[in-house]
Amino acid sequence: MSKADVTIFVCVSCRDAADPERRPGAAFIDALRARLEERKLALAVEPVECMAVCKRPATVALTGADKWTYVLGDLALDVHIDEVIDSAQRFAESENGIVAWKDRPTCFRKGVVSRTPPLP
Repeated sequence: MSKADVTIFVCVSCRDAADPERRPGAAFIDALRARLEERKLALAVEPVECMAVCKRPATVALTGADKWTYVLGDLALDVHIDEVIDSAQRFAESENGIVAWKDRPTCFRKGVVSRTPPLP
């Protein structure tokens, strides 16, 4: 599976608790796309209107065919952009989406909201 076969979904609906006009995911997706371009990496990034993890913005999902899907939350724009990219790369390199704990960037270790098995 190539890195292009992996998609990073980013929830763009959640609002910041301190500032309801601010949408952390919308800023996160823009920064993520810009950083991927800077690093010359081909990872698909798609916005999602709601992932129902509103209390843990910004939230992303790492998904790919025949792989477990991981939802990661509590992502900060100024801290986790490169960690999310590194997490997605390790996810892409894995056979089934399961990345060994020791190989996960910090946001992948501490921010997992859920893990969903692949469709049979």
